[in-house]
Amino acid sequence: MIHAHITSWVLALILFFVALSLHKGGKAKGAKIVQMILRVLYLLIIATGIGLLAKLNGIGNITPMYWLKAVVGLWIIGLFEMILGRVANQRRVSAFWIQFVVAFLLVLYLGFVQLPMSFLSP
Repeated sequence: MIHAHITSWVLALILFFVALSLHKGGKAKGAKIVQMILRVLYLLIIATGIGLLAKLNGIGNITPMYWLKAVVGLWIIGLFEMILGRVANQRRVSAFWIQFVVAFLLVLYLGFVQLPMSFLSP
C-alpha cells in the first residue's frame, strides 16, 4: 500500500510541473487535460493515505503526528489546485509557492523520518 501511495504522489508532483509548464507555454487545452488526470491522482493519493491509516488498527492507534501528516497532505493538494488556478489566470503565486515548499518539506519529514511506518516495512 505504501508503494502505491508514494508512486501516486510522485506522479502527481511530476504532472503538476507538467501542467505548470503547459500553462506557461500557452497550451491551455493540454494543461487542462493534465490537470484532470492530476485530479484523479488526488483521489488515489487520498485513498491510499486512508488505507495506510487503516493499517494502524483503529482510530485509537493513530497519533496526532499521523493526523498532522494527513492534514498537511490535503493542504498540499489544495496548494496544487490554487497554484495551477492562479497561473492559468495569470495572478501572483509567490505566497502559495512559499506555503508549498514549507508544507512539502514538512510532509516529507513526517513521512520518512518522524513516523514509524516506512516504505521499507513489510
